[in-house]
Parts: sequence; C-alpha cells; structure tokens
Amino acid sequence: MKRELATRTDIELLVDSFYEKVKVDPLIGPIFNDVAKVNWPAHLPVMYDFWENTIFFTGNYLGNPMQVHVKLHEHFPLNANHFSRWIRLFLLTVDELFEGEKAELAKQRAHSIATMMQIKLAAAKPGIQPGTV
Repeated sequence: MKRELATRTDIELLVDSFYEKVKVDPLIGPIFNDVAKVNWPAHLPVMYDFWENTIFFTGNYLGNPMQVHVKLHEHFPLNANHFSRWIRLFLLTVDELFEGEKAELAKQRAHSIATMMQIKLAAAKPGIQPGTV
C-alpha cells in the first residue's frame, strides 16, 4: 500500500528500491557497476542525505554531484537514453511506493536534476543532447 513520503526512513526505502532497479538495469546498471564502480555501502548514505535534503530541505547534503558526473562523462559519455532510463526508473519507484505532495515533489526534482545535469554535461563536453528527458 502506498503512503506519504514523510521521513528519512521513507527516503532510505526510496533510494534503496531505486538503486536495486538501477543495479540490474541492462542500460544503466553497467555504468554504475562496471564503469563508475560504485561503492554501494558508501554511496547509499550519501544518496539518503541528498534526497532527504532535496525533498525535506534538511541541509545535510554538502556534496557536488555535478563534479562527479562530469568526471564520469569524460570517461564514459552519458547520453539522453541513460538519463531517460534513470528518470523512468526513479519515477516508477516513487509511484510504486509513495503518493502525495512529497512524492510529486520528488518526481519533479528528479526531472529537474536530470535536465540540468544533461545541460551542464553537454556544456562540459559535447556528447549528449539536453532537453530530451
């Protein structure tokens, strides 16, 4: 049964559920697992902080996600298909688990993040077409 997205525990469920889909996805899973070689035990708490701050404005995330993605993009060009899959999996996960105002905000923020990241990556190193998500 769906519920409101309301707590840090909810954010952790969202992030964990989303990345379980990402890890096995045939398009973007290899980027996370083989190219970026994500250290999941270290990465997930950072993502909890990121999304908790993004949804609840806690101020507990101080990282620079753009810097990490620019570096990745230099070694493995990310394209609109990658971002489309990322957003599709994220929206699917939110819709499976949550409803209400904060769930809608999470989806809006995910769209904004994907769009801005595409624009900035295209400016940093051409290879993706912005505005296709």
